[in-house]
Amino acid sequence: MSIREYIDDDFPILSDIYALSKIDEVINEDSEFTLIPLEKDEKRLAILMASDIYVYEDQGVIGYGAHDGPEITALYVHPRHRGRGVGISLLEHLLSKIPQQAYLFVAKSNTFAVGIYQKYGFEIVEEFEVIYNGVPVLANKLIRN
Repeated sequence: MSIREYIDDDFPILSDIYALSKIDEVINEDSEFTLIPLEKDEKRLAILMASDIYVYEDQGVIGYGAHDGPEITALYVHPRHRGRGVGISLLEHLLSKIPQQAYLFVAKSNTFAVGIYQKYGFEIVEEFEVIYNGVPVLANKLIRN
């Protein structure tokens, strides 16, 4: 098990992990969502590629996280590997790379993720509406001082 910097050869597995995990962010929403694959989601792809990306390896890449300065821009774990501390390890690694106040955005209905972030000192500071593939979603901005 190790966390290392992303290399271009990792992109196909990152895309797969994203495809398996992204809809889970909004699973508690009342609306139906259709996934936009990462390679076709110009906005999210640009944000990810502008970030410092780290992958978690355990007999292959099973999760990844990214930050762009103080913003955590991504944190995804393959569903088969959840509950083993992979996400926590990635979060701690990202926080070690962010010397100042960190922040992130998460769907308000993703109470599991919000709870984990709050355990790490993040506080909800703002609620707003975003549009994902034409569907409105309430989101929270969380900041860790």
